[in-house]
Amino acid sequence: MQLHPLTLDHMTYFSPGLDLSTLLPTLHQSCPEPLASRPPSAIILTLGHTHTTQTMVLLFFMILGTGLGLSELSHGVRLVGGPNRCEGRVELWKNGQWGTLCDDYWTNKIMAIVCRELECGPAVAGPDVPLPAGKIYSPKPQKDQPIWNLKCQGTEETLVECEEDMSIECSDHDEDAGAICEEILNFDDFHLVGGPSPCTGRVEVKYAGKWDTVCNAGWTFQDAKVLCRELGCGRPFLTTGSCSKDQQGTGDIWPGQVECQGSEASLSNCPVVRMETNNCSHKDDTWVHCEERFALRLVDGKHNCSGRLEVLHKGIWGSVCNDGWGEKEDQVVCQEMNCGKAVFQKPRDRVRFGHGKGHIWLDDVRCKGKETSLEQCKHRFWGYHDCTHREDVSVICSEK
Repeated sequence: MQLHPLTLDHMTYFSPGLDLSTLLPTLHQSCPEPLASRPPSAIILTLGHTHTTQTMVLLFFMILGTGLGLSELSHGVRLVGGPNRCEGRVELWKNGQWGTLCDDYWTNKIMAIVCRELECGPAVAGPDVPLPAGKIYSPKPQKDQPIWNLKCQGTEETLVECEEDMSIECSDHDEDAGAICEEILNFDDFHLVGGPSPCTGRVEVKYAGKWDTVCNAGWTFQDAKVLCRELGCGRPFLTTGSCSKDQQGTGDIWPGQVECQGSEASLSNCPVVRMETNNCSHKDDTWVHCEERFALRLVDGKHNCSGRLEVLHKGIWGSVCNDGWGEKEDQVVCQEMNCGKAVFQKPRDRVRFGHGKGHIWLDDVRCKGKETSLEQCKHRFWGYHDCTHREDVSVICSEK
């Protein structure tokens, strides 16, 4: 049986590893089945941001720290009221409270300190760009909120290192300083969370030191393809919004979107752009289901390197039919399992290790002998065969 590439809706699949479930007209399908409720999340406040984690250990230490007086922030800076985290009225955490900054000594150099401290891009400044005023950003600060009057050299790493001028009192929040920095949308890391396996879950990216959810409005098949491959999983065959509350994230939604071609080795290699319109809620959190990682095993033999061959597909173990099976296929299996060389067996004299049960996943497997995984060999569509379990493949390796 000759196997050819199959193209559908700009998606090209080759027959090795092809599953009919990949032949969907679009990846945006109805929501997957609800998952069991996850453990409650712990919310940790640090430098004005909320970080969500699913481990109660952190919550324990946060509570412990509060009792010991350790939970108070030593310093921090944030921009309030702007369209994104890199623009707004400057507020500094000092003496156990948030206060604004007076603009008496405010310069482009000091604004650059804020941009660096927040891990944003360079300050938007220049001879034709006026320094932003904090009073234009809402919500307005409380009248009793302190105003710090700082004198900086411009070489400081953080605002808290700047000297405070106590001789000049700023009593009006109309003098609050503002800052505009270029917003960097690139993320540091990503993962799938909340799913039943490492290859299924809600997409989150680590952005500005915290984990944000990703809106599925700009998410494409090419994006999912790169993500699944980088995780070591199989092909993506489902991506949706998180319609179930059990699948929805909390906290911020990443303001960017990736634009992958599908051939990138890593999601971080894909261009990142700002979403044109971001009306997303956590109902729109991207949920991706990749095929489970391919695996194989030999069962019912005398040791791990001999027995009836079974392969893992969609999280379920199933057997392999012996139609066309030979020495090259044996060798690929033994090599993938680090079991040395294959012990040659004539088709009629092959040792049997009982009959399997359940799925027969593969049939008409054809290897060249140089493949590093049985998954790379040609075969029929997953689950399509004309065999019974009396024809299950058995393999014996040398163990060396």
